[in-house]
Amino acid sequence: MQPQFYNIVNDELRGSSNTHRVTDPRTEEELWPAPIASTQDFEDAVAAAQEAFKTWSLTTVAERQALLVKLADVIRDNVEELASILMRETGKSKILADIDVQAGIAQALYYSQNALSDEVQHEDEQQKVVATHIPLGTVAAICPWNFPLILSNIKVVSSLVTGNCVIVKPSPFTPYAVMKWAELSRGILPPGVFQVLNGGADLGAAMTTHPGIAKVTFTGTIAVGKKVMAACAQTLKKVTLELAGNNACVVCDDADLDRAVPAVASGGFFNAGQVCVASKRIYVHEKIYDEFLRRLVEEVEGRYAIQDDGLAPSVFGPLDNRQQYETVRGIIEDCKGKGFDVVTGGQTEGVRAKGFWLPPTIVSRPPEDSRLVQEEQFGPVLPVLSWSDEDDVVRRANLANAGLGASVYSSDLARAERIARRLETGGVWINQFERPNFAAFFGGIKDSGFGGEMGKQGLLSYCYTKCLHFAK
Repeated sequence: MQPQFYNIVNDELRGSSNTHRVTDPRTEEELWPAPIASTQDFEDAVAAAQEAFKTWSLTTVAERQALLVKLADVIRDNVEELASILMRETGKSKILADIDVQAGIAQALYYSQNALSDEVQHEDEQQKVVATHIPLGTVAAICPWNFPLILSNIKVVSSLVTGNCVIVKPSPFTPYAVMKWAELSRGILPPGVFQVLNGGADLGAAMTTHPGIAKVTFTGTIAVGKKVMAACAQTLKKVTLELAGNNACVVCDDADLDRAVPAVASGGFFNAGQVCVASKRIYVHEKIYDEFLRRLVEEVEGRYAIQDDGLAPSVFGPLDNRQQYETVRGIIEDCKGKGFDVVTGGQTEGVRAKGFWLPPTIVSRPPEDSRLVQEEQFGPVLPVLSWSDEDDVVRRANLANAGLGASVYSSDLARAERIARRLETGGVWINQFERPNFAAFFGGIKDSGFGGEMGKQGLLSYCYTKCLHFAK
């Protein structure tokens, strides 16, 4: 039986005569009709959220946290359905789809135990100052396609635990699982508190300018992020932007290669490199460069080969959509056309009869000014460069579009920390590949973002901080 999908407005299921279909990235099979929200759907959703906010904003943190547990239960009770939908719309393997779903459960449960509370900011003989945190209103969550549930769920649960209402706009490349999740969650929260609308750039633009939206949280490209910020400025909306991360990985000459090589391979090729903090530029000390490269190629060819069967135990898959496939394909062709040393992979034609497949590709010592090094590839092609001087590698690592994450590998933890503190990124992972932890603040600097999410600190962007000054 073909699954049905709906926009969720004030807990109502809304279809539409205006639909679009997503293509399965593994097979290029056309999937199910996804209703596109109308302008009226959007206006109704904002009105419903504003009405719901009047009472939802007055609930206690404990009451909201109890409902987050119920939201986690909904995901847990429907794991197989949600994972199967994710596999079709993203091309993920069963393992990767399960990770996406299970993380949604874990995020909801984390915030069911961790939230903002009042704090005494100052106290003396004359007065006591207490900071309290009050919700903003209606949050618009504009979400990406690489991890549809993880990256929408964190915005939803952050909004809810702080007392906001939230309208989710999933990526039009991956609308199905998020729409189904919202549908399954109906009845847990008051109508109008958690809604979902499917649409394209026009819906996103409407969210950034509507006076009834108090905050926009956006995950996507630098270029679109700048447009979001400019549009939100017209109504002084709060804005959180998680943007591109052309993340550098620095491997020192004393790195434990038994540990570093598998970690770098996972950092670069997990989900075919379609991870915001994936290792995207590998800088290896010249003393160990040849040995590291040889072992990296062996690791990648052995563990990240294309698996046609989505049930096979693999964390490698196709590109999510044709647009991204063509972008990454173009980067690989640029490397080949300029005679760069492609040591494994590199095939861009006839990889499979159907699907957006590209093999894991490693390029040895491409020029620093090449497209592969300067742009975030967001796909399975990895430049491996060499270095000898610490000041030089730090300078090369610190690109304007590389402010989201980084990693450092060294057996000398003091050395690793010294380099990590010099890297201009929102997070650095030492002797491990980059993976956000939803208990830790996550945000980019420079061109990689504005503000951040996750952890208790991430909740502050979903609130106003109000100070109560008590005279003694």
